[in-house]
Amino acid sequence: MKKMVGVRGAILFGLILLLAACGEQSKEDVLGKLESNLESMDGYKAKAVMTMTTGQENQTYNIDIWHQKKDYYRVELANEQDEKGSQIILKNDDGVFVLSPALNKSFKFQKEWPENGSQPYLYQSLVSDIANDGEATFTTTEDHYIFKTETNYQSNNNLPYQEIYFDKESYTPVKVKVLDKDENALVQVDYSEFNMDPDFNDDDFAMEKNMKSNKAKETVSGKDNEDTFTVLYPLEMVGSELVEEKEVDMENGKRVIMSFSGEKKFTLVEEKLDVIPTSASSQMVNGDIVNLGHSIGVLSDNTIEWTNNGMNFMLASDELTKDELIHVAKSVQGKKAK
Repeated sequence: MKKMVGVRGAILFGLILLLAACGEQSKEDVLGKLESNLESMDGYKAKAVMTMTTGQENQTYNIDIWHQKKDYYRVELANEQDEKGSQIILKNDDGVFVLSPALNKSFKFQKEWPENGSQPYLYQSLVSDIANDGEATFTTTEDHYIFKTETNYQSNNNLPYQEIYFDKESYTPVKVKVLDKDENALVQVDYSEFNMDPDFNDDDFAMEKNMKSNKAKETVSGKDNEDTFTVLYPLEMVGSELVEEKEVDMENGKRVIMSFSGEKKFTLVEEKLDVIPTSASSQMVNGDIVNLGHSIGVLSDNTIEWTNNGMNFMLASDELTKDELIHVAKSVQGKKAK
């Protein structure tokens, strides 16, 4: 009798192991399900928090992500330290734009974004990075499928890897860690919501509507605007030093021009307008969208421009490489009140 019970127990244990093995998803199974998710959905809306530790101070963004098939995107990034409103990356039939609604300012790009690089807050970019990396590793926990892949940041070679966590039930992203060469997480995106069956209005991706999205934050009087003018200095100067600082009073604001010289020459221009233009100015750029930590930057061959806390910045140099332009721009955080 004991022998019979032992045989039955062994058979039952073997069946349990077999069922468990059948229930395990392979890397290919999960990737196939992720791609099927993208193929079947008409779009999605998600909310996330992105924390960046790439500068002297941690920067935190609240992100609203909207995507409607096939090529409509709206990514609103609100930096908790920026009191003058958010920035929006917008893609519609007219192109790709970086909008600063509070300053009534926009940059227009060619349509390669977001396909031209890794985007840790876009579902399809994460799936594409997995599919394109034949050496991607795959592990599981009780709740998550985890992929580790190479990244494709054309303007930042210091973040070569990422870990992507997907929910086991919905196959939607939960967390993304972007890693440096020593595998320290310098960027982390934590998703709090992900809706695969969203509703959209006809004008949700229209330029005009999005330029009005947070205008309430721009209302500041000319005097108040001038009184809060603060010059920011780069904390990283790639072997150069400040040799000249010139302040220029403009008709509707103030501009500061800083010249740096040493191992390499570059110029940093900062300006703040007392009166925001009533009509939006859109500047065509042959370049890339880059995340500077404190704001979204617009990178071209020898300049990088951005807005932060109601101010316009431009860093220009014929001698700095693109990586050096980004490095210096990220460090423009040193304060000295004017």
